[in-house]
Amino acid sequence: MIAVLGAGAFGTALAVALSREGREVVLWARDAHAFAGGAARRLPGVALPVALRTTTDLAQAAQAETLLLAVPTQVLAGFMVTTGALLDGKALVACCKGIDLVTGLGPVATLAAACPRATAAILTGPSFAADIARGLPTALTLACADASAGEAMQRALSTPVLRLYRSDDVIGAELGGALKNVIALAAGIVIGAGLGASARAALMTRGHAEMVRLAVALGARAETLAGLSGLGDLVLTCTSDQSRNFRAGQAMGRGLAIDASATVEGVATARAAARLGTKHGIDMPVTAMVAALIDGALPLDRAVAGLMSRPLKKE
Repeated sequence: MIAVLGAGAFGTALAVALSREGREVVLWARDAHAFAGGAARRLPGVALPVALRTTTDLAQAAQAETLLLAVPTQVLAGFMVTTGALLDGKALVACCKGIDLVTGLGPVATLAAACPRATAAILTGPSFAADIARGLPTALTLACADASAGEAMQRALSTPVLRLYRSDDVIGAELGGALKNVIALAAGIVIGAGLGASARAALMTRGHAEMVRLAVALGARAETLAGLSGLGDLVLTCTSDQSRNFRAGQAMGRGLAIDASATVEGVATARAAARLGTKHGIDMPVTAMVAALIDGALPLDRAVAGLMSRPLKKE
């Protein structure tokens, strides 16, 4: 049995996709309101399959052999404090992207800290919940340090249209998924400020370079950031209005407030990544500018100018 913990758009989409393939899947939410019309609201046009079980009983969901944790990164540590005893020893797959603002840890390290006997992995890459739920072709990275466990998870979670590609570079996969949200905010700021698509392409290129610099400094392999969980996710998130982070950046570029009801992981991640960059002496001008703008330490006009003005030098 597979359990998906978290009935937001992405968790629901994964549960729908897996249950369509004949797998025994249970979708857990904190309360019944998440199921009562919630799926239709978050994923218009998508109905929950009859075979998909739903529950608000966490102990029941925790009986699964493999658990996908589709809760936001910034609440994952707190969630694990209350649920870790139930989940320890299981195969746990983080389905969120970001860096914990308090601890500086990624999702897999957060799971491992709470459940030392569990096998922790991360599912990440270029994907929108609506595409997965509608059965559109999607390719993702499944990163797990344990090769045999990673192979078992890959077999359990892949479908004909949801293709999982395995990696043992957990740090690279985590940071690719986390940092691309920061660059997506910056790309949205560029578009929202009216600087155009060419400026966005330049920003994405520079942003990817600083993603690689930080990831390598923290032990990742550069080639991981050139794959699905890095470049692939960056392209998708920086160029589509379906991206919450890109839309939030557009609002910022227009001088508007971010929608407080939406989960915009890049906001907290920008702050956390800027701290990591400073700590490790990594040049991260895009991330620093986004974090300063979010914190109100820099006015919009100076932030926009800073995003696009760097000393002329060899590429």
